Amino acid sequence: MGQELIAANLATVEAHFHSEAVNEVEKALELYTDDIVWESPARDLVFHGKEATGENYRRMFASFQVEGFRTLQRFATEDRVVDDSVATVVLVGDGVANAPAPVGSRVEIRLLHVFEMRGGKIARELVFESWRVLQPAVNQLPYDAGMSLVGAQHPAH
Repeated sequence: MGQELIAANLATVEAHFHSEAVNEVEKALELYTDDIVWESPARDLVFHGKEATGENYRRMFASFQVEGFRTLQRFATEDRVVDDSVATVVLVGDGVANAPAPVGSRVEIRLLHVFEMRGGKIARELVFESWRVLQPAVNQLPYDAGMSLVGAQHPAH
């Protein structure tokens, strides 16, 4: 039973990532338990339940233009799946809550997912994120190093 459960957990997570890759949020949500907890500590986000998690996913994936995604490693136990991966995206909208880069930035995000599994579904998704700006957004502070404040008008004191 142990190896079968581990294989089923890995298949669920693979299906989850596939649904995200093709922007099929509803199919991704089917792989969650009703009481899912989705958390990203780096962005200070926690969502409880499918409805709140789904709203976050719809906003987030509508704001990403995914250029690449690769899994570095994935392994599982009978109650956990751990996935280490890298995504390259362009932020095309403002739906990524607490994003550490402005809209228009091309970023690489190192993602460490810890999935807690229950009954063949994802009961908790804990996502550790490390963002690296590959190409800054144009005309967006504080990332546009080309902007100059010389000649800027300041209010009189």
